[in-house]
Amino acid sequence: MVVTPRQLEQRAEFYRQLATLTEAGLSLLQGLESLGRGRGRQVYQAPIGRLIDRLEAGETFSEASASIGGWMPPFDRALFQAGERSGRLDTCFATLAEFYRQRAEAVRSVIRQLTYPLFVVHAAILLAPFPQWFLTGDGGRYLQKVLTILVPLYVILFLGYYLAQGRHGFAMRSVLERMVNLIPFAGRAQKSLGIARLTLSLEALLAAGTHMARAWQHAADASGSPAIQREVGPYIAQIEAGRTPGELLEGSRFFPDVFVSLYSSGEVSGRLDENLKRLQRHYQDEGFAKLRLFSSWLPKLIYFGIVAYLAIYILRFYGAYFDRINNLSDF
Repeated sequence: MVVTPRQLEQRAEFYRQLATLTEAGLSLLQGLESLGRGRGRQVYQAPIGRLIDRLEAGETFSEASASIGGWMPPFDRALFQAGERSGRLDTCFATLAEFYRQRAEAVRSVIRQLTYPLFVVHAAILLAPFPQWFLTGDGGRYLQKVLTILVPLYVILFLGYYLAQGRHGFAMRSVLERMVNLIPFAGRAQKSLGIARLTLSLEALLAAGTHMARAWQHAADASGSPAIQREVGPYIAQIEAGRTPGELLEGSRFFPDVFVSLYSSGEVSGRLDENLKRLQRHYQDEGFAKLRLFSSWLPKLIYFGIVAYLAIYILRFYGAYFDRINNLSDF
């Protein structure tokens, strides 16, 4: 599901304050009531109110969060269930606060990386027909050419954003993912960042005591990558049957060797949590490095396109101009 950094930061702040209140000795119900009365949290007041109603009716927090609809992601609910079983629900809130804070930082970094290329694309669209406007003075024709490109571009971008939302189906998100994979550097960045989200989610779920099979299932969903979900899907039944994820990863062609090696060694040595943190940092850094390459090459390609277009346009213009002069001289 596509979300904004602000939405992620709001959820991180919600969990951070809930962790602080419960660690201070307040009951979960008292903590939620305190958050519901707080100013500046209007966006969460309605779901908090529904949570309070369900808790007062005798449900556990994981049951209450499951009964209020899609506001609470399955990833969060899986952590709540593990926290309730282990008696560490306050720790789960702190873990989720850090999880969403890191996701907000990652999304914000991606946006920063893409801002300059998007600016260059717009500059190219605005500048390409400018020589004709300068030479002919036809402002209407210039505006028509610009809008002919910008309007379909915005329609495609907003349609892509809309279809990338989790509620619009696995198949559509798979198509969009495959399209991005065709773009140099962007496809590799997409896969690396998906694996980074997978490992971050796995570490959080396993630390909270979630069963291994459920942890992998929810982590694959939290990765936001249909390719990862397709790869991990068949693992779940085999993990429940007694096989370890490390054994399954050994036969995988999808996950990189570094991921397979570090995961398997962590599984054997009992230091899986440390290795998952290393993998998360490694693939997040690798994903952003690929994204920076994509961001640096895209403006260069656009510059080349602008220069080539202007050169062709000037040659055609002066070719037509000299043809008219030659035709007039024949008379």
